[in-house]
Amino acid sequence: MASGIKDKVAILGMGCSRFGERWNDNAEDLMIEAYVEALADAGIEKSQIEAAWLATAIEEEHVGKSAVPLSMALRLPNIPVTRVENYCASGSEAFRGAVYAVASGACDIALALGVEKLKDTGYGGLPQRNRGSVNDMFWANASAPGSFAQLASAYSAKHGVSKDDMKRAMAHISVKSHDNGSKNPKAHLRNKINEDKVMNAPMIAEPLGLFDCCGVSDGSACAIVTTPEIAKSLGKTDLITVKALQLSASNGTEAQHNSWDGSYFVTTRAAANRAYKEAGITKPRDQISMFEVHDCFSITELVTMEDLFISDEGKAVNDVMDGFYDADGKVPCQIDGGLKCFGHPIGASGLRMIYEMYLQMQGRAGDRQRKEEPVVGMTHNLGGFPHQNVCSISIIGKKACNALP
Repeated sequence: MASGIKDKVAILGMGCSRFGERWNDNAEDLMIEAYVEALADAGIEKSQIEAAWLATAIEEEHVGKSAVPLSMALRLPNIPVTRVENYCASGSEAFRGAVYAVASGACDIALALGVEKLKDTGYGGLPQRNRGSVNDMFWANASAPGSFAQLASAYSAKHGVSKDDMKRAMAHISVKSHDNGSKNPKAHLRNKINEDKVMNAPMIAEPLGLFDCCGVSDGSACAIVTTPEIAKSLGKTDLITVKALQLSASNGTEAQHNSWDGSYFVTTRAAANRAYKEAGITKPRDQISMFEVHDCFSITELVTMEDLFISDEGKAVNDVMDGFYDADGKVPCQIDGGLKCFGHPIGASGLRMIYEMYLQMQGRAGDRQRKEEPVVGMTHNLGGFPHQNVCSISIIGKKACNALP
């Protein structure tokens, strides 16, 4: 019987590039920037890394189809390297591959790295990609803002939330994230905004305005993982271990059956339930210290907090407006600024979220450090549209070395 991976793998080191319009750097430069920090943080030699995973989504514009560019850029010692892509959950997929390799005993130390150079594509938003002739027959004119605007409309209709209340709740989310991002030297956008600016911004797709949408960015993030026992032998104390990793992909129900009303994410609820079970969490609102969720749009963050069973169904608007998810609230969400301020270099985002949790749990987050250091953190990535997507969830937490044999 499968027992899960709880506490079988520890994060040995992490690194993250500065996110932004990195016109003068290529993908390899960004990889190296994140990797050098991670390797120094881990305190190991390159020769000790036994396997690696590379995450990138729009590979045609920078690294190409294979994983060879990771091996070459980092001069890895001829070890197995695998490239993964799973929409916006690609970075989390690289992390999952490295973690599973260590948990299975296939290797002692593994690396996961995500990178994306979206600014070089020339698109103002995410580049349009062919999804196959059959898919394009029923998804020909879909856009991300339009699809997530429909999510907002469906949520409002189901729960009786007025247009004004919905706009103000989404504005609060954006203002909160910009406040947090202003304290983060690696964020793309570090400007504070106010509610009036959000409410009066140009409309992108009703009810989503300009400040309800995350931007396009370049960036990279990296994690090195091992067993808790090896981490302890290397002198690490108060380890950050992986409590759960779960992935859920749409099976067609949302797009092809009217049992789904468009107001929530089926995959997030499925992945969350499995992740909580794997991590042994029974009361997530009380047991999770902080969140990084996939705030591609402000409405996505709001709905996700219900799908993760933190806010009661239909009550996330109240929790948001009450400051429950603010940096100084009970359970911070996007304390680093989130996708809203980092932008979304697809292959890097999932690992960037884990990087923030890792820093916060070690008390190393600088000006944005939570006064009461988090004990358990949860990250959430959602790739695709509300009606067809993949959701990845990671839970990490502290584990004292004195708890090891």
